[in-house]
Amino acid sequence: MKKYTNQGSKDTRSGFGAGMTELGQKNENVVALCADLIGSLKFDDFKKNHPERFFQIGIAEANMIGIAAGLTIGGKIPFTGTFANFSTGRVYDQIRQSVAYSDKNVKICASHAGLTLGEDGATHQILEDIGLMKMLPGMTVINTCDYNQTKAATIALADHHGPAYLRFGRPVVPNFTPADEPFVIGKAIMLNEGTDVTIIATGHLVWEALIAAEALEAKGISAEVINIHTIKPLDDEAILKSVAKTGCVVTAEEHNILGGLGESVSRLLALNAPTPQEFVAVNDSFGESGTPEQLMEKYKLNNQAIVQAVEKVIKRK
Repeated sequence: MKKYTNQGSKDTRSGFGAGMTELGQKNENVVALCADLIGSLKFDDFKKNHPERFFQIGIAEANMIGIAAGLTIGGKIPFTGTFANFSTGRVYDQIRQSVAYSDKNVKICASHAGLTLGEDGATHQILEDIGLMKMLPGMTVINTCDYNQTKAATIALADHHGPAYLRFGRPVVPNFTPADEPFVIGKAIMLNEGTDVTIIATGHLVWEALIAAEALEAKGISAEVINIHTIKPLDDEAILKSVAKTGCVVTAEEHNILGGLGESVSRLLALNAPTPQEFVAVNDSFGESGTPEQLMEKYKLNNQAIVQAVEKVIKRK
């Protein structure tokens, strides 16, 4: 089993900030727009170094999306930034009409996704955003797992033409992917090869999947772990190849069971290779206030839940 080690825990939103800092230096067409959350989105360095390319829109997210769509007409590459709840649910009409329908080159970047913004509670936690965004024709959807991958994804998006949604988080989490690992939109990353079960994870659940794989190895179960950072377009080939070998799959995500990664995988399997599948996700509910650790435990979004799902799905082979 290939060992991935925590190189020092960091928050994924700081990876976004580092990516924006680098883009500001190397691509003069990149502009940034923020809805009154400069510090939370880690826009500080970009604003300091490129004030003429930074736009503070204020608490007016719908206006921010409209301005971003307009900036693309002049050849700019706008990156918008606010919390995931406000990046998607609050401005869905503007994204659909002004960005997706018009195929505008806007990068919608969202921090504080899922349950792990914790104490802010259910009104700020969004567990439906992946579903909302992946349903829009032409929208690329990316959900990164750590600091290094978030930085790489941010940089990669500047060279990708078309509307895109980049989802990341608030808390400090293990930073375990190599800093020089290439980020290719739409290409899954094999983290651990196995023969008994395929674990397909995204975002904060990728690290939990690796911990689960070690626990399963101790039980004599060989788990293949795949990091799906791009939910749309999905890497069909990688998933089908793995499942053909293992014969069962567990998907793991910090999102509602409805509309997320798991449903995308189940659709793929239903059309090509019907396979036993178990889901580690929030079961059709809103979140609540609590620490990230408490919430991930209560809603069963951790390595123990992945192990249990694997033991269940193997019995269905």
